[in-house]
Amino acid sequence: MAGEASAEAARKSAEAAETPQDTGSGTAEPEFPVHGDDRAAAFFDLDNTVMQGAAIFHFGRGLYKRKFFETRDLARFAWQQAWFRLAGFEDPEHMQDARDSALSIVKGHRVSELETIGEEIYDEYMAERIWPGTRALAQAHLDAGQKVWLVTAAPVEIAQVIARRLGLTGALGTVAESIGGVYTGKLVGEPLHGPAKAEAVRALAAAEALDLSRCAAYSDSHNDIPMLSLVGHPYAINPDSKLRKHARELEWRLRDYRTGRKAAKVGIPAAAGVGAVAGGTAAAIALHRRRR
Repeated sequence: MAGEASAEAARKSAEAAETPQDTGSGTAEPEFPVHGDDRAAAFFDLDNTVMQGAAIFHFGRGLYKRKFFETRDLARFAWQQAWFRLAGFEDPEHMQDARDSALSIVKGHRVSELETIGEEIYDEYMAERIWPGTRALAQAHLDAGQKVWLVTAAPVEIAQVIARRLGLTGALGTVAESIGGVYTGKLVGEPLHGPAKAEAVRALAAAEALDLSRCAAYSDSHNDIPMLSLVGHPYAINPDSKLRKHARELEWRLRDYRTGRKAAKVGIPAAAGVGAVAGGTAAAIALHRRRR
């Protein structure tokens, strides 16, 4: 259900009003050529793949600054973020606790309020944490005319802001239920995590008439092996130990931007093609709102 909800949000989205993009600087071009066709796209995980750390924790910091919750809650967010950064992988209990906390915090608030705050929080905490290397990869897909989506367990509001600021096509994210434009404190289905990401990508690909064997996907986490396994061109970015091992066994490409070194390239020659969608209309993902 989570995958279907996210894919439905993507399909129903209209073109968003133009927002100044965070253009960045000093980003090196990727080492592989990008060739494509009109039946392919690229899918990027967010946390520790596109951004250092977890988006939901940075969002929590921003909400604390705006007095959405108490100091003891901030301490929990800080501990979870520290764990994520040091361990380099997603701890299910920490992530679940963070989601539960976020849902309880935003319950009763208007969707429009959180959308506005999300823009501010991106500027305050997230913009400087985008990995330049991964950003260059995404931009290479865009420059080739491809559509590029974020696929993340983070709330779709956050994912939408980040995708728009980076000039991406849009985002698939966890969908929070709202009625009359107000959050209920519940989710639509489950968080978009693990196998749910793969289902969301599969649903979007079917709706967009994409050939997944021509598509590319990028992630740091072994939890995303189902999504990476769907596409013909999987990439392990800043991989955790389990994903690194899996990627080497299957000869997937590896890149690690955490130390500034370039990981060895393995697998199918890049010229075999990561896809493009001709004409690519850039569209930001609108929130899916379940109404009764």
